[in-house]
Amino acid sequence: MFYDLYLELCKKKGISPTRAAVEIGLSKSTPTTWKKRELTPQGDALNKIAAYFDVSTDYLLGNKKAPAPEGERRIVDKDIMFAFWGDSPEMDKEDLEDVRRYAEFVKARKKVQNN
Repeated sequence: MFYDLYLELCKKKGISPTRAAVEIGLSKSTPTTWKKRELTPQGDALNKIAAYFDVSTDYLLGNKKAPAPEGERRIVDKDIMFAFWGDSPEMDKEDLEDVRRYAEFVKARKKVQNN
């Protein structure tokens, strides 16, 4: 069921399903609707969710592998933490979320500049 995968992605990101939905641009009640009605988002909503969690739409639709683009290795939280703080344990989930938000901002800015 889509909701289970969505919940798993939220947990990995350290964010609530409701907060993720709002940050994606969906209503707060959307995850509850997916859960109760066993629905899978389609179209633009599915694309936004995929971009937010940095996974493919194919993965969201049930392909259990989340492949990185050919020749690339997917960056994981440990990579980000090491890049910013080395071996220091000072980085917490809030710091990591700030880094992610900034990365999304830069990505969106580049997209606007290239259009």
